Amino acid sequence: MENRVVITGMGVAAPNGVGLTDFERAIRAGTSGIQYQEQLAAMNFSCCVGGIPPVTEALILQYLTPLQLRNFSSSGIIYGCIAGVDAWRDAGLAFADDEPDWDSGCIFGTGISGVEKMREASYLLDEGRVKRLGSTSVAQTMSSGVSAYLSGILGLGNQVTTNSAACATGTEAILMAYDRIRAGRARRMLAGSSSDHGPYLWGGFDAMKVMTFKHNNDPTAASRPMSATASGFVPGSGAGALLLESLESARERGAKIYAEVLGGSVNAGGQRNGGTMTAPNPLAVRRCLHDAIANAGIHPHEIDVINGHLTATIKDPEEVENWAAVLGRRGRDFPYIHSLKAMVGHCIGAAGSIESVAAVLGLYHDFIFPSINCEDVHPEIAAIIDKDRIPTQVLENTGTRIVAKAGFGFGDVNSCIILKKHEHD
Repeated sequence: MENRVVITGMGVAAPNGVGLTDFERAIRAGTSGIQYQEQLAAMNFSCCVGGIPPVTEALILQYLTPLQLRNFSSSGIIYGCIAGVDAWRDAGLAFADDEPDWDSGCIFGTGISGVEKMREASYLLDEGRVKRLGSTSVAQTMSSGVSAYLSGILGLGNQVTTNSAACATGTEAILMAYDRIRAGRARRMLAGSSSDHGPYLWGGFDAMKVMTFKHNNDPTAASRPMSATASGFVPGSGAGALLLESLESARERGAKIYAEVLGGSVNAGGQRNGGTMTAPNPLAVRRCLHDAIANAGIHPHEIDVINGHLTATIKDPEEVENWAAVLGRRGRDFPYIHSLKAMVGHCIGAAGSIESVAAVLGLYHDFIFPSINCEDVHPEIAAIIDKDRIPTQVLENTGTRIVAKAGFGFGDVNSCIILKKHEHD
């Protein structure tokens, strides 16, 4: 018999809030974490705004020791450790002592790790100073660095690995953890993803001209998913983490349950039928959404809210049309739909996990956070759904039961999770 899977802990380091309390307060209020970035302007970026979590040195020292932080410059690992440890503690779990916790593991993804550390290392190597690289340069730059650090802090003895699926990384990690618990190969899995910040990660996107340059003087208005005046995404960074656990295990220890993971789907478009390295194959997207709904065992009309990928690029109308086609719902019959990217920017590899934390908070506390900067709905979207289905102010006490969270990434990869409000049997 397959296990039911629930979420019993969460943690987050987002541009508009670090920790669940600050993050929830920010997303309810529609508070943006996007700011003007002097470094980007100094380096001649077209886009000079971005989202960086407000993490202080004092806060970092609550998660990593001074010895661990020696010559440390991988911001994504730091964000991942903060979010991951917070999720573990939020679930009421203790760190393992002498023996690893064989029942608990970690799937914590990233798009790329340690970009700043790689840059430092390249200068030292070019100067022939290989002995100055330090003992942590490999741990900071290997893709699995974030999951390895978390495993060492928590003492995890089950599967510990890192996935990477571009902007679908976070949602894919959650589904991978879900599958492992459902199959009985683990009782608990810490799932999430993280992303570094800064010009050496964001520069390639600026060169591709997919980031906005029109709001450098008004950062909080820069990220505009589903808006007629959207002009590209705003880069962001951070990490989100969710502790997934079998329902049986959660009940045995009397754990708080935020939500249940009903199922989901991942697939790829093969870069066919219009899909490319940077654009989705719409047939594959629709298949992913359809399969996620079928895997969850629900009817399309049961979905109350869509937490979209929606990046503020030209693909937003296509994403909404794909949902409308799969659900068979349009106009006022369409579910509520919103995008957290309006407040935090596009957090690349961390996007899916941070946005999933927001989706679960909305389910648990019964609110729908606003999709800010979307007072002027894109006309192609307005032709598909009623404008009122895009909330621009927080909606409270909505009775939301089921949320669909989607993520799509470079390489033409797709993922979708179906989340349900936990109801005691």
